[in-house]
Order: sequence, then structure tokens, then C-alpha cells
Amino acid sequence: MKLGARVFKTGVAIVLALFIAELLKLPSPVFAGIAAIFAIQPSIYRSYQTIVEQVQANIIGATIAVMFGLLFGHHVVAIGIAVIIAIGLMLKFKLEKSLSLALVSVVAIMEFQGDDFLTFGLIRFVTILVGVLAAFVVNLVFLPPKYEVKLFRKIYILQDDIIRWTRLAVRQASEHTSTKGALSKFKSRMLRVDTLYDLFKEERNYFKNKKYVKARKLVVYRQMILTSKKSLELLQRLHKHENELAQLPTQFHLMIQERLDSLLTYHEQLLLKYTGKLKPEHSQWSKSIDYVQRNELMEIFIKQVNFAREEGDMEFSSYHLLYILSRILDYEENLEHLDTLIVSYQSHHGHEINVEFEEEFI
Repeated sequence: MKLGARVFKTGVAIVLALFIAELLKLPSPVFAGIAAIFAIQPSIYRSYQTIVEQVQANIIGATIAVMFGLLFGHHVVAIGIAVIIAIGLMLKFKLEKSLSLALVSVVAIMEFQGDDFLTFGLIRFVTILVGVLAAFVVNLVFLPPKYEVKLFRKIYILQDDIIRWTRLAVRQASEHTSTKGALSKFKSRMLRVDTLYDLFKEERNYFKNKKYVKARKLVVYRQMILTSKKSLELLQRLHKHENELAQLPTQFHLMIQERLDSLLTYHEQLLLKYTGKLKPEHSQWSKSIDYVQRNELMEIFIKQVNFAREEGDMEFSSYHLLYILSRILDYEENLEHLDTLIVSYQSHHGHEINVEFEEEFI
């Protein structure tokens, strides 16, 4: 079991909310704890965004609850109708993220059966507000996780796995079901990478020079993620057309295999280069004289198609092979663009490479 920073912050926020509620002698402090659960956020920026919405949600929920309580009493049907109206208003004002808190406010206030309903409603409103503010304070006090290191680690490990499976796939060495299962996991892991990128993007820098560095980093990471997605698309094509790949002429199959091996090694080196582990000139190895250029590869492909037709080879599927080649060339172009961005970033901000990369990626 892994306990992250957000789990710890949630626990602290609940304790703080309950403590303040008890200190203020608010009845049912548990509602402050519940509100704190909904209000905790993974970053300070999101906390700023959320607190306004959470306060608005609490106001909407409390207002509807008081109105329905005074007009229709506390019957369960009245509570249900109040909840429906609260949901409609929250959607109307585009406050979907705080919908749960608004519903908690409605139910927490309307469950009261006594006479002094307005006072009770105000107390419950304040109790829930205490929970929201407690979560906000915890988000401010606790340092947010270092999303850049987490993001690069996720990309690095995910890409390493994709490269391993691609090398197996192009050699027809992977088992079909195992590759299918791996592809499914890669897609979900890629979604987590996108989430981390968004969190890293939302981190705020308060120094002007750092903002320029951050802007360049975001461009590099966006291309890094896009290139990983292209490599994943290529692996999907190799898996989908594995039968057509197996029927290729040996020489052409070997040429594709060698090219892919070169590109995958190139990708590994680019990730190392970003961490400062690789000399900049090593990115130029792909431009060597022996390297088949893109236009030459397509000419070889066309010649192979014509040769197969002349020989009457009905098993040679040029249509599906074109899909694979297009993915390879697309992947290659994105790798070259990533290389350009990394070189540009290091030439301007080489001294800004995260020191923690030196410790983690050796």
C-alpha cells in the first residue's frame, strides 16, 4: 500500500476541520470533516480555483435547503426535490466539480426537525465552510509534490516499457494476448501522464526568469508526451498487423526492424540527453551516411510492391504495410522535433536541469 502526499493532506485537513469545529462548539462537526474531504486539492493553484466554487456551492445548497425547509417542511420528498433543483442550478452555473458539497449542504440542513430552522441552517452552513477553509489552509501550508520529477519519471518508465514491447513485436517474438494486455495498460498509464502534465502546467512561478524556463519546459514535455504517444500508436499497428508483418520478404522485414531499432535507441538517448547524461552531438548519429532517408524508404517500399505484383504474390499486403510505414515515419519526425527542442532548451537553460534527475536517472 502506497500513501501519497494527497492522502496525508486529506487526513490532516479532516483533523484540522474537526478541531476548529469543536473549538467553535459547532454541533455535528463531522460535516466539517466531510467538507474538507471534498475540498482537498493536489496543488495550490487548483486550491485557489476550488475554494471559490466550494463556497458558492455551499451558499447555493444552504439557500435551497432553507427555502424548501421553510416552504415544504422536512419530508423526504421535499429533500429529494431540493436535491434535484440544486443539481440543476449547479449545472447551470457550471459548478459540477463542487456538486457533491452542495448536496451535502442540502441534506445536512434539511434533516433538522426543530423549530429554530434558520439558526440551524446558518450553523450548518458555517460548519461546512469551516471544512472548506481548513482544506484550503492545508493546501497552502503543505508544499505541493514536485510534479516535474514525477512527470519525467512516468514518461521515462512508460517509454522504456513501450520500447521493450516494440522490439519484441517487430521481431514477432511477443505473444498476442500478452501484447494486447500490455497495450491496454499503456493507454491507462498514458492518461496518468497527461494528468501529471496538467498538474505541472498549473504550478505557478513567482519569478519572471523562472516563467520563461517553465514555458520552454512545457514545450519540451508536451513534445515528449506526443512522441511517446506516437511510439504507442506504432506498437498498436505492429500488433494489429502482425500477420502481414510476418509475410513480408525477409530483406524488407530486416530493413524495417533495423530502422525501428535505430529509432528506439534514438528515443532512449533523447530521454537521457534531457537529464544531462548524454553529449549533445550524439543526437546526430541518425544522420549518418548509411542511414536510409525517408524518401528512399518509400522508394524501396514502392519497388517492393511492384515486385510483389509481378511475382503474383497475393500474400503481400501493401495496404497494411503502408499503415505501419506511416507510423514509423511519423514517429521519426516527432523524435527529430523532440531532439531539436531539447537542444534548444539546453542551449538556453542548460544550467536549469533539475538536480533530482542527476540522483534518480543514472
